[in-house]
Amino acid sequence: MHSVSHHQYADDTQLQPNTNVTFKPISECTDEVDRWFLENKLFANPSKMEAMLSSMQVQCNKVNTSGGVEIAGTTIRFGDFIKLLGVNLDPSISMNRHVTELVRSCYHHICAVGHIRLLLTLESTKMVALSIVAAHLGYCNSLLYGTSSDNLWKLQVTQSALARVVCQATRTCSATKLRRQLHWLPVKQRIDYKLAVLTYKVRQSGSPSYLASLISDYVPSRSLRSSDKLLLSHPYRYLLHDRQGIFC
Repeated sequence: MHSVSHHQYADDTQLQPNTNVTFKPISECTDEVDRWFLENKLFANPSKMEAMLSSMQVQCNKVNTSGGVEIAGTTIRFGDFIKLLGVNLDPSISMNRHVTELVRSCYHHICAVGHIRLLLTLESTKMVALSIVAAHLGYCNSLLYGTSSDNLWKLQVTQSALARVVCQATRTCSATKLRRQLHWLPVKQRIDYKLAVLTYKVRQSGSPSYLASLISDYVPSRSLRSSDKLLLSHPYRYLLHDRQGIFC
């Protein structure tokens, strides 16, 4: 409807125009939704709505965002980031803000675990560390694929700090040896593994459809030894074009 695609979650909905960057489809779509709400004695709360223009910085500078976007009769100003299902997305999708907030939260919990470490056994500490801190590091980490080496370094330092607290090791102790003892994958390998598992499940099941549509088998122009290796084609066009849009 109105050339707007959407993703619906338990308590959240994301709208994105399918056409070039324009605010009119979003406004028309939300007006229709608001009208339906009123007819059915419901109410859309504009105060909980957020908008962000996502693209490369050069493209963002070409769009006048001073007036915001009209949503359900209320002008929503474009923000510097939006929080979607616990993930902070910035306009360039660099994940810098998300990593900063994630590291801050993890260190808070690492300090808490450190305070009670002497009262816990090694197995109990591992369980607490995995359920509280490692779970945060692993949450939606497939989105961090291709992020900057600086972000990966921050996350790796955080994981190493957690390993030292769990094993009661000093800062000079090798974090690599500690991770091997704990059977923890490094951050980058965890990201690659999560993405590989997600891709495999989507390819085998064909759902969700919006992810399955991005995956296609590699078909060489001539017979090669790799033809039966179940390789996937490299989606160059998505890397170049699909980061532009308006998220509400």
